[in-house]
Amino acid sequence: MDHADFVQHMRTEYAALRAAAVAAGPDAPVPTCPGWTVRDLVDHLGRTHSWALRALRTPPDGERPAADDRPADWDELLAWGEATLAELADTLAGSPPDTPAWSFTGPREYGFWSRRQAHETAIHRLDAEHARHGADVPTLLFDVEFAADGVDEYLTRMVVRAAERRPVEVSGRVLFHAADAGRAWELRLTPGEPPRVGPVTDSGTDEDATVAGTADALYRAVWGRPSGAIASGDRSLLDGLPRP
Repeated sequence: MDHADFVQHMRTEYAALRAAAVAAGPDAPVPTCPGWTVRDLVDHLGRTHSWALRALRTPPDGERPAADDRPADWDELLAWGEATLAELADTLAGSPPDTPAWSFTGPREYGFWSRRQAHETAIHRLDAEHARHGADVPTLLFDVEFAADGVDEYLTRMVVRAAERRPVEVSGRVLFHAADAGRAWELRLTPGEPPRVGPVTDSGTDEDATVAGTADALYRAVWGRPSGAIASGDRSLLDGLPRP
């Protein structure tokens, strides 16, 4: 996927999130984010989008930017969030992906943020759908290529970043297999070391744990959302993954 694809996904997923949030109502609980209401979800995403927008305007070696304050009124929050997303997407779309910018990990450029915010928005769109529908959220909500990329981003960047704050304490190899995408990842865990992701070795027969399903199911599973993915083997490896 390229920079323009991610920006378009960001717009599409936000529109779906907003529709689900409005249908659920601001006070509806978000079962996939315990303790949150839909208002909290929309506020969080608006904060994240405004922070990303400030990051685009911060030099790569600059200080960590701060997010903007958000309106307290629900209707004003919705309008502000929509405008912030539009400004973020337009800013990203109007510049090449290698435009320099501050980031908290990975490449310090616009392309990092188009990918990161596309997946941030998509996963929280899923949360809004759960707030609206409960457990009965359609499968295959995300297209195969986008979902597979989300799994890749999670394993190669987000878990590694999380391990900087919470070191790995378990040892073993976990296979993640998205059959419909024709992709597989082997996550190697060693106590005290950064998680390593690479190609599957030994035909995947010596893995200590496996998570398999559609790319959509894996995408939901790695982010800890309800999923149809099938996990087998040593559950302690999955439970011991550092979480962003």
